[in-house]
Amino acid sequence: MIDTIGEIAGKIWHYLDENGEVTNLKLKTALGITNTVLYMGLGWLAREGKIDIVESAKNYKISLKK
Repeated sequence: MIDTIGEIAGKIWHYLDENGEVTNLKLKTALGITNTVLYMGLGWLAREGKIDIVESAKNYKISLKK
C-alpha cells in the first residue's frame, strides 16, 4: 500500500505542477481517485512539506509550496 500512496502522491504533485492551485474536489475528479486515496497522497506530500492546504468554504485549496 505504501507504494500506491507514493505513486498517487507523485500524480498529485505533477498535476499541481502543471495546473496550479486546485480544490480537493477538482483534484479528485481530474485524477479519478477516491477520497481515501486522495487524502493519503495529500498527507504524504504535506508531511514532506511540498504542498500548502488552505481551507476554503466547504473545500480545500491545494497548491505546491513556492
